[in-house]
Amino acid sequence: MTFLVIVITLVLIFDFINGFHDSANSIATVVSTKVLSPFSAVALAATFNFVAFLIFPLKVAHTIGKGVIDPDIVTLNLIISAVSAAIIWNLITWWLGLPSSSSHTLVGGLVGAAIVSSGFNSVIYAGVIKIAVFIVVAPLLGMFMAFVISIIVLHIVKRHSPFVVDKHFRRLQLLSASAFSLGHGGNDAQKSMGIIWVALIATGYATKDTPIHLWIVLSCHVAIALGTLFGGWRIVKTMGQKITKLKPFEGFCAETAGALTLYGATAFGIPVSTTHTITGSIIGVGATKRASAVKWGVTTKIFWAWILTIPVSALIGAAIFWFVQLITG
Repeated sequence: MTFLVIVITLVLIFDFINGFHDSANSIATVVSTKVLSPFSAVALAATFNFVAFLIFPLKVAHTIGKGVIDPDIVTLNLIISAVSAAIIWNLITWWLGLPSSSSHTLVGGLVGAAIVSSGFNSVIYAGVIKIAVFIVVAPLLGMFMAFVISIIVLHIVKRHSPFVVDKHFRRLQLLSASAFSLGHGGNDAQKSMGIIWVALIATGYATKDTPIHLWIVLSCHVAIALGTLFGGWRIVKTMGQKITKLKPFEGFCAETAGALTLYGATAFGIPVSTTHTITGSIIGVGATKRASAVKWGVTTKIFWAWILTIPVSALIGAAIFWFVQLITG
């Protein structure tokens, strides 16, 4: 029981770091366009991270709990190894200022630990492939939707002065930032729920058919909201201005496209990266100006962080599991 409490605590720490690490995704555009101060933006994002549990069904939690590795081989040692790997990679990329994916970090850690534990057959490849495909699909979808929304908005406001456009979209960006934060909480908090749920199954406190308890749902949303409240300012700068300079209407278009992408993925139970989604959306907005408006050097570094996330996290998870097994016998 004590070890289970330690594992659940570690998962909630990961959830907190997820909010801390990914807070920039929700607030970077609204801060960089100076619509809100950093503190106000973080408070807004944290609030909508928490209330997301009232909106979304728990399909993503079930995917993480039963759709990545065989739940029958899961042990607390495996979970602690996977989550530790995810925390380590998240902190490395946070320190480097790179907006990588907490979602894919967790998936990588699970896969690496499971392979060392029970071999390659313990991985549910259909589930992993679906998640991996959305490494590409989510940012492309966000990019396309942001591009289309931006074109429509530009057509609507073309006869109005920049001052009037700026004034109205500063207000509208409060709605779009809230909508994206809602999607962030709805998709990302569920990943930690899935891990806690499978930990309870592994220790006999739940079965595969047991609904996810309300205390798990609430604790995960509280953890991610608190993480968001503390914020990750190193990544805000990269997301908000280094990819492309943003005006309020452009921030609105990027956040709206990102929110719609997250809502769709969550509805289908697909754990996607809020980082990938909003980055693609920001690139889509920048591309409406001209290709050179997007700083492709920065974008290339971000893409490399995305590509490396699952394999590096898998290696870290495998190494930690091997070490844990070595010291516990």
